[in-house]
Amino acid sequence: MAYIDYYTILGVDKNATQEDIKRAYRKLARKLHPDLNPNDKEAERKFKELNEANEVLSNPENRAKYDKYGEHWKHGEEYEKAQQQQQRQYHNQGGNFGGGFSGTDFGEGEDFSDFFQRMFGGAGGGFGRSSRGSASGKFKGQDVYAELNLSLRDAAATHPQTFEINGKKVRITIPAGVHDGQQIKLKGHGEPGFNGGPNGDLYITFTIPADPDFERAGDDLKTKVTIDLYTAVLGGDVNVNTLDGSVNLKVKPGTQNGMIVRLKGKGFPVYKKEGQSGDLFVTYEVKLPTDLTDKQKELFEQLKNS
Repeated sequence: MAYIDYYTILGVDKNATQEDIKRAYRKLARKLHPDLNPNDKEAERKFKELNEANEVLSNPENRAKYDKYGEHWKHGEEYEKAQQQQQRQYHNQGGNFGGGFSGTDFGEGEDFSDFFQRMFGGAGGGFGRSSRGSASGKFKGQDVYAELNLSLRDAAATHPQTFEINGKKVRITIPAGVHDGQQIKLKGHGEPGFNGGPNGDLYITFTIPADPDFERAGDDLKTKVTIDLYTAVLGGDVNVNTLDGSVNLKVKPGTQNGMIVRLKGKGFPVYKKEGQSGDLFVTYEVKLPTDLTDKQKELFEQLKNS
């Protein structure tokens, strides 16, 4: 497989900050998302590469490995551990390792990945094994990092979600109340282990974009509702949207522009606390009348001078 430069895929340089990487990923993800490019195989391929690049570079630990080992970043540390173990074995047996790979170099046409496979579980090749022929060591598989986009309303309801990671379908139940940026771990759903070692873990980070109707503040929600001048002055009724549907709200006479009222328990569900929700704070925006008739202007003049 040809080497893929994750920095190039995201369109950032190697000195990019984590915020730069996050911003670049979101911009390209919106452009290449399969929902916006139906039946476009090239866009689908680029979208998969984009997610792969983001999974690595958005995680500081994986990024450091990638910067150090390049395309072999997943196995670089195991490779170094095996080399150190061989050095200890040679030393204990009175041999002279001599540094490097004297007498145990890559075969003709063999690259790092081939050599590593030969060391860890491949056929033949005694370099990766002890003097008794057993495997040189068990290593945990690589952890996998993924980002899952949810709407605010999806995040407000417990629901099952199925998605694909590295060709494998994963089904999880997302509890109501998850937060933007929250990360969960699925043990054993990462890359397979080496030499009988345990599988890596899957880390899922939830991304919840801004909602057009509600602003979230912890478990509370904020929204705005427009009322006309007459309702603000005289009082009346107004419909307010909530996550559970619309409710009728009584507007008190003399309501001022910017006044805030609280609807208890109409906010966002509290994470893993069934039946508990925050509050909804409603801000009134008073809309002034335009294109007044002469008669209406006259009435306002009378009010002004009374």
